[in-house]
Amino acid sequence: MKNLPDFTDSLKQLIASPSISSTQSSWDQGNLDIIQLLATWFEQLGFSIQIQPVPHSNNKYNMLARLGSGEGGLLLAGHSDTVPFDEDRWHSDPLSLTSRNDKFYGLGTCDMKGFFAFILQASRQLDAKKLQKPLYVLATADEETTMAGARFFAQSQLIKPDVAIIGEPTSLVPVIMHKGHMSHRITVQGQSGHSSQPALGVNAIEIIYQVIGRLIRLKDTLEQNYHNDAFDVPAPTLNLGAIQGGDNANRICGFCSLDLDLRSLPGISDDELIHWLNDSLKELAESYPGRINIEELHPSSPSFEQKKPSKLISLAEEISGHQCCAVNYATEAPYIQQLGCQTIVLGPGSIEQAHQGDEYLAFDQITKTEELLMKMIQHYCL
Repeated sequence: MKNLPDFTDSLKQLIASPSISSTQSSWDQGNLDIIQLLATWFEQLGFSIQIQPVPHSNNKYNMLARLGSGEGGLLLAGHSDTVPFDEDRWHSDPLSLTSRNDKFYGLGTCDMKGFFAFILQASRQLDAKKLQKPLYVLATADEETTMAGARFFAQSQLIKPDVAIIGEPTSLVPVIMHKGHMSHRITVQGQSGHSSQPALGVNAIEIIYQVIGRLIRLKDTLEQNYHNDAFDVPAPTLNLGAIQGGDNANRICGFCSLDLDLRSLPGISDDELIHWLNDSLKELAESYPGRINIEELHPSSPSFEQKKPSKLISLAEEISGHQCCAVNYATEAPYIQQLGCQTIVLGPGSIEQAHQGDEYLAFDQITKTEELLMKMIQHYCL
């Protein structure tokens, strides 16, 4: 244990080990180095380690560490990857931990490598022989893109903890609900030709115009019929994000595409959303046989809700001093919940800092997070 780093040094080493996830291959990196770093540290503390290759991935791995024996227990979970970064938005090296203004700056300080540095320090204080139930630590891959690591871990069903805490940056406010997310591309195959002879072609832009009209109606229907005041944006959202088509003013547009995203409320399944999306375009597709196609851009992430009453929610509110809340962004919570455990999202740092230049973890979060983790471990494991 004498070789184990303190909090600052462990955070420094985690930040210095790049593990960027991106849909752009030029940015995307494997995460084996950081997984092995975490495994080495937790193994020194007496944890048993399992490193799990994530299928169909670019050199991505999960790590599961276990201390103690028996059933149930506490799972502390987080992702090992970060988003890419824009160097010109940083005032220091994003891959080098920098301390200034009572903050630690670096890529992943709050989202969310810092959480593992906290777990490591809390674990140093534990005696495995005194644990009545196991403590688990899970580090996943690719949360920032496909959530492939969490999806695969949920499918594997390796453990059955009583409760799980996902340490995303929530400013130590317990999150018990979030929206789902899915993104699709609608493509229209027209028939190009000279603009002086419109009857000899099929203008894909004109069809996509009609598609947009029907999507706006779907958007309005969702807003009118589904509502949850726990969210600051209380309705499901449908965003038309990108459109591409055509090549010249004097040509009939032969192809056009539209990218959109849908964010659902808890209680609305992915299957329902996809049905409504297809149904909104059904008539139009029948009018233009074989010309309109809908394809998934990225694997969808379902919505999440930890239902009340829940002893975990009550304890988290008591320890954190904050009432639970709902957020609009997506996390790995719905996959971890598939392990059969009560699940919340609760961690240090602000979501306002995530995915930003000069990402930081404020010093005033450190003692509070250490105390929260120790109280949770004592309650569920000791």
